Amino acid sequence: MNSAYQEFALLLMLSAVVGAIAVRLRQPLLMAYIIVGILVGPSAFGWVGAHDQIDLLAQIGITVLLFVVGLKLDLRHVRQIGPVALATGLGQLGFTILFGFFIILALGRGWLEALYVAVALTFSSTIIIVKLLSDKRELESLHGRIAVGFLIVQDLAVVIAMMVMSGLGGIGGEVVSGLTLTLNLLARLGGAAVLLFVLMRFVLPRVVDTLARSQELLLIFAIAWGTALAALGEFTGFSKEAGAFVAGFSLASTAYREAISARLASIRDFLLLFFFIDLGAKLDFSTLGDEVSTAIVLSLFVLIGNPLIVMAIMGYMGYRKRTSFLAGLTVAQISEFSIIFVAMGISLGHIGASALGLTTLVGLITIALSSYMILYSHRLYDWLAPVLGIFERRTPFRELAVENSPTQSVRPDVLVFGLGRYGSRLAQKLRAQGMRVMGVDFDPEVIKTLQLTGLDARFGDCEASDFIESLPLAGVPWVVSSLPETAANRALVHALSEHHFSGKIAVVARHEAEVQALGSLANVEVILPFNQAADFAALDIAARIATAETAEVAKARETP
Repeated sequence: MNSAYQEFALLLMLSAVVGAIAVRLRQPLLMAYIIVGILVGPSAFGWVGAHDQIDLLAQIGITVLLFVVGLKLDLRHVRQIGPVALATGLGQLGFTILFGFFIILALGRGWLEALYVAVALTFSSTIIIVKLLSDKRELESLHGRIAVGFLIVQDLAVVIAMMVMSGLGGIGGEVVSGLTLTLNLLARLGGAAVLLFVLMRFVLPRVVDTLARSQELLLIFAIAWGTALAALGEFTGFSKEAGAFVAGFSLASTAYREAISARLASIRDFLLLFFFIDLGAKLDFSTLGDEVSTAIVLSLFVLIGNPLIVMAIMGYMGYRKRTSFLAGLTVAQISEFSIIFVAMGISLGHIGASALGLTTLVGLITIALSSYMILYSHRLYDWLAPVLGIFERRTPFRELAVENSPTQSVRPDVLVFGLGRYGSRLAQKLRAQGMRVMGVDFDPEVIKTLQLTGLDARFGDCEASDFIESLPLAGVPWVVSSLPETAANRALVHALSEHHFSGKIAVVARHEAEVQALGSLANVEVILPFNQAADFAALDIAARIATAETAEVAKARETP
């Protein structure tokens, strides 16, 4: 290639083509990106030489990924995970690490490499699982909610593992006493915790409140904050990954977490493209052939062992075999975090490059097969149901309790997007009529003012599909949009249809010209507030005139 720019153009076009094939085969895109890396790397055609630029973008992609993970781990949400998700998540983690460690040792690996790979085998991809369950409309099902719960446990575990292993930076080199190593690690963790508390308590809320007045500035600050703490984490002896997670976690309790997360989602996906391309390009096929048999053994362990332990734990806790089976399939794979975790171990000097090739092979095998297992989970269950009885109690008491408990719906009756003069007035009047109303706007001052009145108001970008997904859409009868721009309304309607919203949609139009543009959208009713106001005013004035004339006639008749 003549220039880095041309190489990047080739990478993007090739990624789009191979990605389209992967989507057609119903495979996650990360599989396509690794294949692209293999094709353009030295093991195949050797088309790309801009390795430094790709590596930099890959590192920023990992930073943004960990930042978004930290951003989603609000402590209030973590407390609501529930006992089944916590027990299942911890049980699966413990089982996989323990048995995986001994299996890898038996396959002739060193203890530190066995530990790294065994830990990597425990993590499942939240992004892939949520996408697959969402496409099947099972995200709100019982097994879907449980699966998301123990995926959160896994996300916490991977970050803790990264922080601990990065804190033990000297383990792969000179021998350090256990006491010295432990004290050093605790001191650094303690200092980081104190600094984080001060920032979250006194600094960040005021800074973010000020910056949130501009969407673009809020996005720039989020990326700057993530990369700054990632660099600080690396400087203080931890890792960029740990620093990026802490940066996201420090903003997780703010009102702007969903808006920031939604805006970063597309940037994260774009930058991670380069991480997986870089990974594929670095795979050494001259030594990778030696890893195939080991990768197959570990893949079978993940594909079979992880679901079995989930089914055993959930069956013991009182769930039916069907629920346990469908939830268990979601852990029959390893994730992008597994690869990132092992890559971090290599950068710290703990393990050799062969561990990354092995983990990547296991990832390719398990992600490809588990995607089809989840897509065809109900057919698999019908086939295996006769032998799954051992994972079910005679009385599945916990699931029966869920079914028989009175439903306490917290879903709003109406979602109002855009809380300007019309939207906020509409929301308040609907509340006065006894309706449960949730309002959404991107003006932090408006949100604060309406929250003081008791309205459930959320800060967020109404055009961002990822933010729309975070809202409680299931079962909501009405969505009303009073957004001022036709393009914004069209984007909102498209995002709602993407997430299978089945209620009714009403859109406020300011001008007659907007009616035709909005009226072409499926299942949308158009409200013309100025016309309605004028019609109401005309009827009211006419009624008053008629009343006044009637009064004058009556008065004239009474006059002698």
